[in-house]
Amino acid sequence: MKGLKNVNVYVYGKGIVKTDIGIENGKIAFIGKDDSIESLFETDGTVVAGFIDEHIHGAGGSDAMDGTEKDLQVISEYVASEGTTGFLATTMTQSKENINKALSAVKKTIEKGEYRGARVLGVHLEGPFISEKHVGAQPLEYVAKPSVEVFKAYNEVSGGNIKEVTLAPEVDGGEELIRYLADSGIVASVGHTGAKYAEVEKAVSWGASCVTHTYNAQTGLHHREAGVVGAAMLLDDLNCEMICDTIHVSVPAIKLVIKNKPHDKFTLITDAMRAKGMPDGISELGGQTVIVKNGEARLEDGTLAGSVLKMNVAIKNLVEKVGVSFTDAVDFATVNPAKNLGIFGECGSIEVGKRADLAVLGKDYEVLYTVVGGNVVYRR
Repeated sequence: MKGLKNVNVYVYGKGIVKTDIGIENGKIAFIGKDDSIESLFETDGTVVAGFIDEHIHGAGGSDAMDGTEKDLQVISEYVASEGTTGFLATTMTQSKENINKALSAVKKTIEKGEYRGARVLGVHLEGPFISEKHVGAQPLEYVAKPSVEVFKAYNEVSGGNIKEVTLAPEVDGGEELIRYLADSGIVASVGHTGAKYAEVEKAVSWGASCVTHTYNAQTGLHHREAGVVGAAMLLDDLNCEMICDTIHVSVPAIKLVIKNKPHDKFTLITDAMRAKGMPDGISELGGQTVIVKNGEARLEDGTLAGSVLKMNVAIKNLVEKVGVSFTDAVDFATVNPAKNLGIFGECGSIEVGKRADLAVLGKDYEVLYTVVGGNVVYRR
């Protein structure tokens, strides 16, 4: 049996222990000492569950909206280098033709199931059902009102693989779509929205369960109107996505949300764009020019346009700048997104019976190895 021998492992519920991991048929067969294991590799790094990025547009020069299997493969291989073993290919507000092209590519990729990197877990449909007043870096001309029928058509093209939808609940049609998504087991995430606190509270009663990139492209916290940010912190049913690059959100603002959320309701995302892993300079997002400089990606008017953040760096930021424990930071990139997406029974932690999706981190949080389904897909 293959596996890992005498490694430091973050075993869910037990902390970091020195042990062996047996891997069979792509899953974790056992955790414990066994001299018969044939080791995949030897390492003095720390083995953790592979990271799950539920909100990422692109990397390595490719974007999910390019709409090809080749581009999804580029993203898949690149994010494996940062310890990510599964991700939602995230679309953006665009024409129906362009969105359908992206969804079709995801369908084909998932059906083939051939990954040389991280697994494509499905789609995060970010837009077009957003507020015209809070588009962020999304093209205004393609914003559309929430529609169950339009969503059904999109989901059919995707092969039923849309797992999360960002929408503005205050826009006409928001209630009907949120209720439909919740009934269908799809995450309805409040984002790119001008909703007030009471409107978010209603959205939660309809079935909304997540907040897209908390703080960004939504109503902030004010002492006379708590807004989306106040609702995100007060309503325990809401999972808070956050881009912890310390550019999109300051360190004190990150601390404030973590302090106010149940442990399993804070989720790291990268919201990365195609420029991740590429040199500084001119890039593109949804047909818009993006200028990347010193780790920041902005439209020509200065609007932040996604990030170039790596997931292992987000974890490093939480530990070294925010003061979160290592295991808590790992949970925020593994356990919590898996729970949010309803796949914690399959992945998201190192437990017997779950997929052998693993990342090995060095002393400075560098990724040494990434394992997907028992196969080594990245070596430093």
